[in-house]
Amino acid sequence: MNRVEKPIVSISGVRGEVGVSLDVRVITQFAMAFGTFVGGRTVVIGRDSRTSSPTVRHAVLAGLFATGCHVIDVGLCPTPTILLMAKALAAQGSITVTASHNPVAWNGIEFASVLGRLLTQPERDELMRIYETQDFALAPWNEQGTLEICEEAVGYHLDQILSAPWLTPDLIREAELKVVIDCGNGAGSVISPPLLRKFGCRVVELNCVADGHFRRPAEPTPEALDELCETVLASDADIGFAHDGDADRLVVVTERGVPLSGEWTLAFIVDFILSKTKGDVVATVSTSRMLDDIAANHGVALHRTKVGVSWVVEKMHAVNAAVGGEGTGGVIYPNIHYTTDGIASLAAITQYLAESRGTVTQLVENMPQYQMCRKKLEIPSQALATRLVNLALEVYKEVGDAGTEPQLELTDGVKRVWNDRWVNIRPSGTEPVIRVFSEAPTFTAAEQLCDETIETLKMLMKQNT
Repeated sequence: MNRVEKPIVSISGVRGEVGVSLDVRVITQFAMAFGTFVGGRTVVIGRDSRTSSPTVRHAVLAGLFATGCHVIDVGLCPTPTILLMAKALAAQGSITVTASHNPVAWNGIEFASVLGRLLTQPERDELMRIYETQDFALAPWNEQGTLEICEEAVGYHLDQILSAPWLTPDLIREAELKVVIDCGNGAGSVISPPLLRKFGCRVVELNCVADGHFRRPAEPTPEALDELCETVLASDADIGFAHDGDADRLVVVTERGVPLSGEWTLAFIVDFILSKTKGDVVATVSTSRMLDDIAANHGVALHRTKVGVSWVVEKMHAVNAAVGGEGTGGVIYPNIHYTTDGIASLAAITQYLAESRGTVTQLVENMPQYQMCRKKLEIPSQALATRLVNLALEVYKEVGDAGTEPQLELTDGVKRVWNDRWVNIRPSGTEPVIRVFSEAPTFTAAEQLCDETIETLKMLMKQNT
């Protein structure tokens, strides 16, 4: 990842490399802005397991106390647990200390509004206005904020999952599954192994010490899961699972030790949820066309949005969707809470596997078959990344005018769509890169699309820097 000198501000919140682009001054000012935004009322905070999270937590507390907030600290928890508790405690807002899937040297804060709801665009704009103008509503000496400790978050989250209408724990117990869970030493370590044991699974823990020393990359891509794949095979397990740093994502490893991308997590769960209840599906522009086929098989509509959980959530509210998510392995369960929840996904896929009475490999074989390629091009700055995508659009418009087949979809970045394949380019919201995703009938064809697109972007970067 490129070394960036300024924090990255996006719909996900604020992130940066600790001691480089992110320091306590930035965090405290954002916390003061958020405390002003919520009117000095109740804010829930929690953190992931990164070694820098205690420092960031104190900076957040300083900013919230300075604006007179009553802070309820739920401790070291996954992001979905924190947002769920903000809803349960009727808080006016929440701040999660996490950099999610970013490298271990990074950290950040994510904001949510009343009852743990992700910020809307107008709310994000107002928060940024307060931050940029430093229009902070600072409390006087006798109205400073207060702190309350809550230790019930993990138990509450487990109870909500176990009460889900699509879950039958007794059926899972009958399956007597052997499961390897790799939490990456992140926040999922405090909740996912106990959940699996409640299902009667024989659990093999891997990287389940929440000390923030990541022995693999925080983002659980297939390339990062060699140890999990080996452990699944060595222990003769039925399935392997892996979380990212804050456990809002989940990915799967088959009983044969084959790692699956997060696209399969979403596909499995959409198929599973739609077998229990009818309703539309919402996903981003860069998720697999497997979802088109699954939605069609169940007779429901698929709606596509910009990349970003908040965009998916807004659309889910608008169409009253049954399920939604992203191809990163983040899935949203409206009956629990409107945020990606890797722990609920653990329950859903375990139930799906138990009901199938087969293997994960068989589940894969029963799905529509496409091949996706994901690459990224590192760019010196996010501003240049956005500019290059706009320049690429002009190039593709000229090609389109010449009568070639692909259609252009501009929901997020630039997506070129053929009858049997597609490629999407968009600036990342969390790091200085352009993400290039493609999908085709074969991996060779998908990778060719990616590589050709990256060469175009490199040419444009050379011409414009």
